[in-house]
Amino acid sequence: MVSKKQKDSIMETKMIGSKIAEARKKFNISQADLAGRLFISPQAVGKWERGESMPDIITLNRLAEILAVDLNYFSENFPPADDTAFKMTIDNMEQPVQEAANLSGPPERELLTNFSGSNLSNTDFAGVIAHKRKFNGSALRGANFAGADLTGSSFTGSDVGEANFDGTNLTDCALSAIDLTDASFNKTILVRTEFSKSGLTGVKFTDAKMIDVKLTMTDLRKTVFENCSFNGVDFKYSDLRGICFDGQTFTDVWFDKTALNEATFKGATLKNVSFRPAYALTNKYYRGLKTICFDDATMDKLTYAALKGIGVDLPKVTIL
Repeated sequence: MVSKKQKDSIMETKMIGSKIAEARKKFNISQADLAGRLFISPQAVGKWERGESMPDIITLNRLAEILAVDLNYFSENFPPADDTAFKMTIDNMEQPVQEAANLSGPPERELLTNFSGSNLSNTDFAGVIAHKRKFNGSALRGANFAGADLTGSSFTGSDVGEANFDGTNLTDCALSAIDLTDASFNKTILVRTEFSKSGLTGVKFTDAKMIDVKLTMTDLRKTVFENCSFNGVDFKYSDLRGICFDGQTFTDVWFDKTALNEATFKGATLKNVSFRPAYALTNKYYRGLKTICFDDATMDKLTYAALKGIGVDLPKVTIL
């Protein structure tokens, strides 16, 4: 025998399903199109509309945003909607954010802020403007973020291997405990960006300007830096053994307790750069310092004095 609570749940599921179908049809969007915007299968949308299942609260929020309805529309007591509320076309929904902000309605409501836990492998995000989004615990291998503005977004515990960040704005972004293997950062905007506890094997930074970036507890032994500039960057507890920084510019940079054995700074420019030892000044540490190559580098007097003071050989250095 079905209990009253079960009957109410069945009725609620069917009611929500019929409202989803009504809003979708008035918005003139197919089940497949709606599913694509939600990153789910069309079959899932079909089950909702038939009353066989219902979306969770996060998905209901996304549905309300996509279909231009109030979240309360899905409640039982919400009054019937005026057809004029659904006359906005898909093209209208893709207007610039600045124009959409002038429309009446709830202020400062951002669309699709949370992509956490999603399967977004090989997804095309090229050129999107997506501030303060969350891509945590997601499958993003091969995703294309080229030219996107991701200011303030977070990537934690995600697989972002082989992703394309060429020309991407990663200002104030946090990339923590993620796999970035073979990702590309060509002319990427990196301002106050934080990389921590992440795998950067095969990652390539080309023509990138790093400003106040932090790379903490990160393995950079197989990371490639070409024609980059580092301003206010903090390499902390990171492994830089064998890294090649030849010909690149360092200003106000900290190598704080990093491993730099056999690193090369040939032809590099260093101004106000600090090298703090990874451990006590033992004979082993001194031997490691002597493997760093600064041939033909240019540096200011303070950087030169600091390196010379901890035993680094500087026979072919130009002092500013």
